Parts: sequence; C-alpha cells; structure tokens
Amino acid sequence: MARPEKATAVAELVEDFKSADATVVTEYRGLTVTAIKELRRSLGSETKYKVAKNTLVKIAAKEAGVDVDDSLLAGPTAIAFVKGDSVTAAKSLKNFQKENPLLVIKGGIFEGKKVTTAEIMKLADLESREVLLAKLAGAMKASMAKAARAFDALRIKREAEAGAPAVAEAPVEAAPVAEAAAPSAEENA
Repeated sequence: MARPEKATAVAELVEDFKSADATVVTEYRGLTVTAIKELRRSLGSETKYKVAKNTLVKIAAKEAGVDVDDSLLAGPTAIAFVKGDSVTAAKSLKNFQKENPLLVIKGGIFEGKKVTTAEIMKLADLESREVLLAKLAGAMKASMAKAARAFDALRIKREAEAGAPAVAEAPVEAAPVAEAAAPSAEENA
C-alpha cells in the first residue's frame, strides 16, 4: 500500500474509532466475500464492519486515543465500529457466528473499556432497548396502580373511622322536575 493510501486508511480508521460507541474486533479467516457482505447487512446501517491491516489499526487507535490490546490484533482483523445500540450489534455478531463458526469474536471496547469475548456474548444476551423500555413502562404503570389502590384504601379507612360511608355510592339519578313537583295520590288523600 502506498504511503498516501495508508495515510487515508489511517485517517478513516481514526474517525471510525472516534465516532463509534463500541468496537468489536473479529477474525474473519476463512469467510467468503459473500459471507462478509451478509454480516455487514445483518449489522445494519449504524455499524461499519471494516477489514484492516493490524499495523494501521494500531496506529489509528493510538491517534484516536483508544487502547486496543495487541493480542486482539493477531491474524486477519476486521473491526465492527458500532454507533447506537451495541446490544443489537452484539446479537447480530453472535447470531452470525452461530451460522458461520469461522468468524471469531476476539474482544473489543465498550464505552471506553476493554471487553472480552465472554462479555460481548453476555451483552448479546440482553434484551433490546425497546423491550427493556417496555418492561420499565409496565413496571411503572403497575407501581402507579398499586399506589392508587393504597391511597384509596387509606381514604376508605379514614372515612370508616369518621363514620362516613366507606364506599362512595353511585350518584342517585334525580327525578325529573315535573314529576317531583306534582303531589302523589297518597299525599292528596
């Protein structure tokens, strides 16, 4: 690779490292070009999957201020630069690896900290952000309903202690005005 091409490749990698929320280092030895294209598709538009030379990755990581362990950069290396939901990207990598055991997930960086392959797999086992938010909303709704029942029980208890009716009765429908004004047959007698 000529020197200007290397400088351009390093600059792109530096930008990718700086803009990524997480990075996952993989080894792609034995995967076909078609399989790599399929992996890129499964990762979605928010994740870049780049094949890069280890020396260029080391230089770019250093320039970006990212500490990549040298043991991760042995053999043919490809890096997934994740923007956005890291859980979804980890799930995609794990699912792809099940179907294509030649893909080796070596480790990575998540929120500035080094992560192992086992930690990436644990991350992949988490539920998606949408599911977690739905569960949180359901829990909040349940606790609000529980609080409302507790307040209502307190109101009923206080009314019972004061001698007022414990349960609010349904409002009685008022008789039509014309019928209420006319005396009944019993009252006339």
